[in-house]
Amino acid sequence: MTEREYVGKPAAEFGFTAIHYEKADYRATITINRPKVLNAVNHAVIEEMSVALKDSSWDDSVAVVVLTGAGDRAFCTGADLIEQEEFLQRPRDYWKWMGDFIELHERLRNLGKPTVARLNGIVVGGGNEFNLSCDLAVAADDIYIRQVGTSHGSVALAGATQFLPLIVGDRRAREILLLNEEIPAAKALEWGLVNYAVPRAELDRAVDELVGKLIAKLPEKTRYTKQQLNFWRDLSWHLTIGHGRDWLAIHNTSPETWEGVRAFTEKRTPDYDAIRRRWAEDESPEWLGGRPPQDAR
Repeated sequence: MTEREYVGKPAAEFGFTAIHYEKADYRATITINRPKVLNAVNHAVIEEMSVALKDSSWDDSVAVVVLTGAGDRAFCTGADLIEQEEFLQRPRDYWKWMGDFIELHERLRNLGKPTVARLNGIVVGGGNEFNLSCDLAVAADDIYIRQVGTSHGSVALAGATQFLPLIVGDRRAREILLLNEEIPAAKALEWGLVNYAVPRAELDRAVDELVGKLIAKLPEKTRYTKQQLNFWRDLSWHLTIGHGRDWLAIHNTSPETWEGVRAFTEKRTPDYDAIRRRWAEDESPEWLGGRPPQDAR
């Protein structure tokens, strides 16, 4: 008999380092493995997660995929801003990075199998976009969720601006994205950002119980139900993500992005007053140093 090509492989064969990947009992678990930097996402995480998600999709013994973070401090805190600092010099490389990040979310949402976010710690920025791209979420009740784009020199357009109005409603989405305040687990549950918020000691039990319920469903019918449910997310995503990728790459040269990333690496608050003053006093706020190139005058 010809060996099948479109099947999964044993998880140990992949040799991942940026993530942990496990498969057992109809369940695959992907764990972002960068606890020292609060599971911030660098390109290695993106590459390895993409491979693991493809394998999970192809493996007919996997019914559910669980996404979580290593340790107990953070689920994921979004893009690694140390890596992002490199893109201040070469925004064209950020465009390439963003392309892989977009493809990762495409895989996560179009896996053909239900996905569960196990929120074991704080969920920040792009970490919440992973949460939003999953079908269901279980949170420890001592965590919080927060978007930070307008505070840190970016725009949350890899899921948050598209999906939050669908999930929590327009007014709440605007509050989350414009104020960048922490949303405790209890409020996240009330607003529909998560499905369950449980005491930390009960997190694994709650995830296991939810996974068990999902396994006890018909796989083909589950796959197509998910496909239909994706309609509004797919519509908003595909109408915005391509030009959003270009906008972010181009604006990586802006003073706001430089200030946000540099403030992070220097462990300080961005100087919002200086940016606002340059706007108010017409000091070329679009240009580093406050002066446009001479040949543009």
